[in-house]
Amino acid sequence: MFILYALVIAVPLGFVLGGRTAGLADLRIRWPWVMTAGLVIQLALFSPPLSAVVGGWGPVVYVASTSVVIAAIAVNWRITGMPIVLLGAMSNLVAIVANGGFMPADVGAMAQLGRHSIEGYSNSAILADPPLKPLTDLFALPTWLPFHNVFSIGDVLIGVGVGIVIVAAMRTTPPSGAATASSNETQAPSTNTV
Repeated sequence: MFILYALVIAVPLGFVLGGRTAGLADLRIRWPWVMTAGLVIQLALFSPPLSAVVGGWGPVVYVASTSVVIAAIAVNWRITGMPIVLLGAMSNLVAIVANGGFMPADVGAMAQLGRHSIEGYSNSAILADPPLKPLTDLFALPTWLPFHNVFSIGDVLIGVGVGIVIVAAMRTTPPSGAATASSNETQAPSTNTV
């Protein structure tokens, strides 16, 4: 959810700071298919048809898919902002593993959303006193926001990191060698003779 908000905020901010969308096209992310596969597995895992039958395999698949996404983020750590995304994702994974494959959701945060229980398999679990509580879903987005849900400090780091990746990419200028080469091609007269 924070990734969606990062997109909505970062793209206009990139323009305000003098960026261009062509910079996003020049962004070279390694292993994009691995990230996508891990996220698609999680979306399927938490959708009603599959969540109803996943049973005890849910936490295992959740931890494995999260680990795959983290591996793909890690190979891109040199991209500006990606270390923050990595820190947030690892923070979430540590909390999930410490709590048996579930991300604990704070009772008070869930109550702010009008929820008091979780039905079917979910990546969340309502626990009174979970291990590593500061890393769990302690906060709730206001209900007037679209896609309101509970979130963790790791989610915030992921959103901030993705925002930085977008803004930095938009503000990246093409390499000076590429600009010089293209200007030389248009300005240099042809010296070929027959």
